Amino acid sequence: MTDPRTEAVRQADKPGFDRRLLPPMMLGSVLNPINSTIIAVALVPIGRALGAPASQTAWLVSALYLATAIGQPVVGRLIDIFGPRRLFLLSTGLVGVAGVVGTLAPNLAVLIVARILLGFGTCAGYPAAMALVRSEAERTGRDSPGGVLTALAVANQTIAVVGPLLGGLLIGLGGWRATFALNVPLAVAAVLLGMLRLPRSARTGGPPQHGHPSAQLDLPGMGLFAAMLISLLLFLMNLHLRDWYLLTIAAAMGAAFAARELRAATPFIDLRVLGGNTPLLVTYGRALVAYVVTYSFLYGFTQWTEEGFGLSPFHAGLVQIPMFLVAIGVSVVSGRRKGMRGKLIVGALGQVAACLVMLTLTGGSPVWMLVLVALIFGVPQGLNNLALQNSVYFQADPERTASSAGLLRTFAYIGSMVASSTAAASFGQRADTGGMHQLAWVMLGAGVLYLLLTVFDRTVGRGAATAARAAK
Repeated sequence: MTDPRTEAVRQADKPGFDRRLLPPMMLGSVLNPINSTIIAVALVPIGRALGAPASQTAWLVSALYLATAIGQPVVGRLIDIFGPRRLFLLSTGLVGVAGVVGTLAPNLAVLIVARILLGFGTCAGYPAAMALVRSEAERTGRDSPGGVLTALAVANQTIAVVGPLLGGLLIGLGGWRATFALNVPLAVAAVLLGMLRLPRSARTGGPPQHGHPSAQLDLPGMGLFAAMLISLLLFLMNLHLRDWYLLTIAAAMGAAFAARELRAATPFIDLRVLGGNTPLLVTYGRALVAYVVTYSFLYGFTQWTEEGFGLSPFHAGLVQIPMFLVAIGVSVVSGRRKGMRGKLIVGALGQVAACLVMLTLTGGSPVWMLVLVALIFGVPQGLNNLALQNSVYFQADPERTASSAGLLRTFAYIGSMVASSTAAASFGQRADTGGMHQLAWVMLGAGVLYLLLTVFDRTVGRGAATAARAAK
């Protein structure tokens, strides 16, 4: 048996994580959440300015997540092959372009294009960060990235705190266009940090590959994956039986994608390995359900606080702040603990409790009730994000860390699409209290499903055990 003191000395002698990588990692990973939270308080002002109802402005949410759901695993795979630097610089540069397009947009259609560009532009940040964590673990010999992963989670939660409030301030100072203009300086900062601090090495980890890296690209697989996902997400964006053909197309593309990946020498997504990794598959399913609840609250509840309750965009942003403050505290405290099962169960119970309180709200409810809902939601917000992120890191094939992390975001964004379409169907022309209650019932059903998936999932313990071994 290894002497704990000897092991501690051995770990202390190893090189530490390169802290110079943290600024570009964090800034790149938060570009997506800051745009997600800012748009939440900008939907109503945009709708009023452009004469668009809630059912149409919901496309501003869906467009970004449609692009990101497709782009995250694709860019993640490119990062696995070519390394994070080039993909990070290209993607974050595109964020600046999207900021200019959105700032100058004359109508809703151009705004949607800007959000699509933002979706693709923010694809590289999170997979690049996860790939760098993996490569640093291999370089230093320190297998526990808990502190760095927690820092990433806290950075995302902190931006989520700032986002709604910053969005309200920007709208008050310069109108809704200022929320798009913000992306220009952020992109410039990200590109400069990436150029100065990201490693120039071609790959971030995994065994050496033979031949040119481009030979590992599975372009047909990526194309079929994109076609499958676009068809599925277009159906989810506007749920209606008349669009049944989209599901048929998605199923056909899915079958073709599976056939391609099972016989490809270097598949885009190795379905043989993924199919045998039950813990990772369950994590992806759990992420989808969890984010149905999360984004229904972020977008649907925020719209209701403005239109159904009568708050200004600034005050609607203030109501969101307690949720993210609690989430930051929960992430910091729980990030020190190795187990994942307890985090997931408490997170599921928190979602259920918050949805039940939402069902009691009306236009005449006191403001403290809105704050109470936000406070309760803060617990699952902090626990679920961290537990899902850590689960993927420890369950994924090390050689495909970036693409596996991107695929986690894809499932999360599918959940966001379900949330967006559900909110649009619930509210129609106006986000009133009746629509909010209808949305809350859907959220409650998703929260209960998430709880059941966690309680009856025997693979959660395996992920926790892996994490515990890695942390030693």
